[in-house]
Amino acid sequence: MAFNSNLRNGRRKLKSEINVVPYIDVMLVLLIIFMAVPPAQNPSEIKLPSAERSTQPPDDYINISVKSNAQLQIGINGKNSSAPEDMSSRSAVIERLRAMHAEHPDYPVMISGDRESKYDDVIQMISEAKKMGINRVGLATK
Repeated sequence: MAFNSNLRNGRRKLKSEINVVPYIDVMLVLLIIFMAVPPAQNPSEIKLPSAERSTQPPDDYINISVKSNAQLQIGINGKNSSAPEDMSSRSAVIERLRAMHAEHPDYPVMISGDRESKYDDVIQMISEAKKMGINRVGLATK
């Protein structure tokens, strides 16, 4: 509190103020701490959550599985199911997807990522499928 030295009618009048400078200092220190502390998780890897199915998957669809060790699998699931083919390069999967889409243009594409797979690999597969003109691309959950 600060005292007003003006004397009026022979009495001192109290002037009450709140000093906010220490509060501002504390907030700035907290802001610097939160900006300087690095995140605990590597942003290139994401732990995919499990979710309950909100809708039923289509009867027939092209399934692309992205594994944690950069292995990729592609196959057809449903009534006309085929055994998934293991492939190590993304370009081979893209060529196989292009051939499957030419055979079955009405089949949607479901991409499932392993829990330890890289987020970038899943996003790249979605992007490549969209570039081919496949409109129905979805993510599969477990």
